[in-house]
Amino acid sequence: MIETLDITGWHDAIDGATRDRAVHALERGAVLFFPRLRFDLGNDEVRFLDPAVSNGKAKNISLNPATGKLQATSLAGADAAALGAMIECFGASATKLVEELLPYRHVERARTSFRPVEVEGRHYSKTSDDRLLHVDAFPSRPMQKGRRILRFFCNVAPLDYGRRGERHWLVGQDFENFAQAFLPRAKTHTPGKSWLWEKLGVTHGRRSRYDEMMLSLHDAAKLDDAFQKNCPKTALDFPPGSCWLVYTDQVLHAALGGAFALEQTFHLDLAQMVEPARSPFHILERLSGKTLA
Repeated sequence: MIETLDITGWHDAIDGATRDRAVHALERGAVLFFPRLRFDLGNDEVRFLDPAVSNGKAKNISLNPATGKLQATSLAGADAAALGAMIECFGASATKLVEELLPYRHVERARTSFRPVEVEGRHYSKTSDDRLLHVDAFPSRPMQKGRRILRFFCNVAPLDYGRRGERHWLVGQDFENFAQAFLPRAKTHTPGKSWLWEKLGVTHGRRSRYDEMMLSLHDAAKLDDAFQKNCPKTALDFPPGSCWLVYTDQVLHAALGGAFALEQTFHLDLAQMVEPARSPFHILERLSGKTLA
């Protein structure tokens, strides 16, 4: 369920035994926990620990590392540039660490986000509510041939917040048992709709049968009140000054509370995995008996 790694520096050299332990735990559905890995904010950056830096229109402030574009912040000018620099520093540090820790040839860095608004008390539709157990599936960014979604989180709440600054998560049952229960509810893949949405720019690329299946599993889990209440689950609390890494397309998770977190998303191809048979793509192909891409 959770694998603890005693890494304290973003640029530490990591030995082979630690790398092997990390990648096997991660691919088998564990959360990698770094209890002493802090991302320290500069004196001028502490001011960004304020919900008011969000424009209130999106869950998170995001940075596109390819363009440097910052979205969903209320800040402008030099203040926005300083916030973007902080988020970029975290994203670059997380990328370097992941590249050192995991034996993959290439991990694609996607968007970096800053989460300055308390999770508890926000109101969303059920399918957008991350306080409900779910696996990640991106409606507008298809994973097509089963590319993985790997996410690195860091709790940057002030250390003196103590328990008040913890990020509260739930993690659920293993992916295969979850998929067996929910696959009968998966919607039928409609290639024509996927083609149209790509042409209209609704999606960045064409959804595959795998994408449609994962979106169905994501929505069905969130909409099932009995499942949310009764399914096996474990509470995890991540204190200020800690980080964690998880395949969020594989591990059922829910974020119940906490504010002031940074997050870096990565994508990688199935062929790079040490145990690709453990991926959601191959599990769903085996359970459904269908070719998914």
